[in-house]
Amino acid sequence: MRNRLQILFLLFILAILCFYVSMQLSPNFMKWMRICVSLSAIFIAIFIFFENRDPSRTLAWLVVLVVFPVIGFFFYLFFGQSYRKKRRYHQNFFSNMNLHYAQTRSDIQSNVDGNFKNAHYEKVLRLSSKLSPASAFIYTESRILTNGEETFASILNALEQAKHHIHLAYYIVRNDRLGNELKEILIRKAKERVRIRFLYDAVGSMKLNRGYVRELQENGVHILPFSPIRLFDLGSPNYRNHRKIIVVDGQIGFVGGLNIGDEYLGRVKHFGFWRDTHVMLDGLAIRNLQMIFLQDWIFTSKEPLLDETIYFQTEKRKTDGLIQVIAGGPDTKQKEIKHIFLSMISSARKSIYIASPYFIPDEDVYSALKIAALGGVDVKILFPFYPDKKFVFYASRSYFSELLQAGVRIFQYTRGFMHSKFIIVDGKIASIGTANMDMRSFHLNFEINVFLYFSSSVHHLEEVFMDDLVESTELTLSELEKRTLKERILESFCRLFSPLL
Repeated sequence: MRNRLQILFLLFILAILCFYVSMQLSPNFMKWMRICVSLSAIFIAIFIFFENRDPSRTLAWLVVLVVFPVIGFFFYLFFGQSYRKKRRYHQNFFSNMNLHYAQTRSDIQSNVDGNFKNAHYEKVLRLSSKLSPASAFIYTESRILTNGEETFASILNALEQAKHHIHLAYYIVRNDRLGNELKEILIRKAKERVRIRFLYDAVGSMKLNRGYVRELQENGVHILPFSPIRLFDLGSPNYRNHRKIIVVDGQIGFVGGLNIGDEYLGRVKHFGFWRDTHVMLDGLAIRNLQMIFLQDWIFTSKEPLLDETIYFQTEKRKTDGLIQVIAGGPDTKQKEIKHIFLSMISSARKSIYIASPYFIPDEDVYSALKIAALGGVDVKILFPFYPDKKFVFYASRSYFSELLQAGVRIFQYTRGFMHSKFIIVDGKIASIGTANMDMRSFHLNFEINVFLYFSSSVHHLEEVFMDDLVESTELTLSELEKRTLKERILESFCRLFSPLL
């Protein structure tokens, strides 16, 4: 990776030198400028070609280079590099954690045989078990949280009860009213000798000021940025930790779409009511949540955990179906979350309900949804009426026409901004977490999702989805065809970059 970047820089510098020399030797300025710009684009194009990427991503980068030759060069350096799969973890930690996994994974066969009677959906669990080392657990309770007030009331209450440790990982943390309320609790618990580890994404939380971080550090909270941007690590801006994780004492956990900020409580006028979904876990499945957090923490901090077993003393709770916590990211060979989504979609007999604020599926998921709808499955997609990112919004809308023609029904949430991320199949299995139905979540970001199999939370989530539809307007094909020429052009233009979004 480093050698390849050095070669790219040398080639670019060579092109600049040629440009400078040509200016000195020839008055034909524009001619030589075009030559140098073309050389830069060709150098990058050759590298992209030999990376053997997905064809759509290759073509998208080539479009960027053709349209923006010079800017595209730097854009590729920062956002186009393949992730360096060199995450180094503490070896003692992983050797011991392998023992934990060996023990917990031995439960999966009995879990399936004793609690998963429906062979039709069993293939989803079998696939997820092969793609991820995370076991599917019984003895775990789950609770769906459907807005910021309910979610943060539960989170702050759980933090207040902490006795041993608090682990947090967030994509966005803001220094606002909610952020300061969280900070005060963490400082108070740190003074009570509760061990606190706080991981925030360096890009998602780039507006978080140093004073906020310094105050936490000075009061005993261990807080670190995930993958800060460095000059010689040019791929880092594009591969972000989009996970939202809280683990309290290894017993209570939270995962979902809500970051730390006042907008998630509906306090920001621009967004208004913020519709989001989180899930609270209590029981054995917390072990997987804990493991995922500690992997990220050790990668970032290089901190050796001298007695890691104390973080996995999770107690059994009342059985409520099977629950599996799975992480996805660019550092793995398999696209775990995407492949499980595909398996869920292909297993559907009656219904597929999807909520996602950003809908940019790759060709596999796009085709699977159309095939399901054409086959008579009730496919409904919940999408925001009011966008927060217009470029992504128009790219998403470019997919709607073919979906509607195939029989997919699309609903746009109008009460406020819809940020939920979940999928429900046949009212039997569901996934809720941080992954959007888009290529960034599938291929670029570090994500985490909770998969629910025959849990009462699946039924609750389905009820929540139906309630959301009441607050939405259905987008019909005839209405979509009334959009202006300007909107069509914007959609088509943004669609070109969809593999990069």
